[in-house]
Amino acid sequence: MKHYEVEILDAKTKEKLCFLDKVEPNATIGEIKSMFHRTHPQWYPARQSIRLDPKGKSLKDEDVLQHLPVGTTATFYFRDLGAQISWVTVFLTEYTGPLVIYLLFYFRVPFIYAAKYDFTTSKHWVVHLACMCHSFHYMKRLLETLFVHRFSHGTMPLRNIFKNCTYYWGFAAWMAYYINHPLYTPPIYGEQQIRLALILFLFCQIGNFSIHIALRNLRPPGSKTRKIPYPTKNPFTWISLLVSCPNYTYELGSWLGFTLMTQCLPVAFFTLVGFIQMTVWAKGKHRSYLKEFRDYPPLRSPIIPFIL
Repeated sequence: MKHYEVEILDAKTKEKLCFLDKVEPNATIGEIKSMFHRTHPQWYPARQSIRLDPKGKSLKDEDVLQHLPVGTTATFYFRDLGAQISWVTVFLTEYTGPLVIYLLFYFRVPFIYAAKYDFTTSKHWVVHLACMCHSFHYMKRLLETLFVHRFSHGTMPLRNIFKNCTYYWGFAAWMAYYINHPLYTPPIYGEQQIRLALILFLFCQIGNFSIHIALRNLRPPGSKTRKIPYPTKNPFTWISLLVSCPNYTYELGSWLGFTLMTQCLPVAFFTLVGFIQMTVWAKGKHRSYLKEFRDYPPLRSPIIPFIL
């Protein structure tokens, strides 16, 4: 069996960082990262980006050396991705913040509103309903992070957690301030509007959860296998016939329901910003599906059936 020689150069300076002798042909990029880590302990595998070209895409950990377009002396380029943090930690931090922050405004702790309103409660039942819906949404996200989601990537750059938390925590505070404000006024169409919004919110929350369960079942534990998502026997998954990212479709519907329920401008703005971001993600995933699977259903749109 022939063995490979592997040299790893810095992608920026082209300086040789490591030379590996007698590497097995069936060695994966993940295993090469581990070998590199032994000589450079400061760069643990999750922090490494190994590529064939200095400006090319990162190779996948499961890529096998002998299947790559390299000779028996293979040259790879290394780029430091920076300090990493697990996706689970990121999600738990992102979602715990809004849950706690919203409740601080709901209970009207001191120094938020005028002193005479400290620890008072709103006279409008929609305010209490909104708190229950908001808390339910983020409790659901936390539980899904712990027990449902299977992540294809174990980590993300540490710096991203500050950006993500600013987004989620900041919007939660902005929304909660106005919804729980002593001068808050209920929706213009009253109880009928609130009930309709609650139905939409709950329907989409159940739909979102159903999609997450279906996606979980597509990927065996510990695997990075990707398959085309198809509807299951659960009717809430049937929207998968029309969109590539039904979890985002349901997420959008949930926040539209919350916007209708509270009739609050900051909530509407959060919904709009979230829709824009989810559309970007959905389009990217849709393109990825089309590129990876030749038999991908042509009828599907990224996030909104037949439109977007």
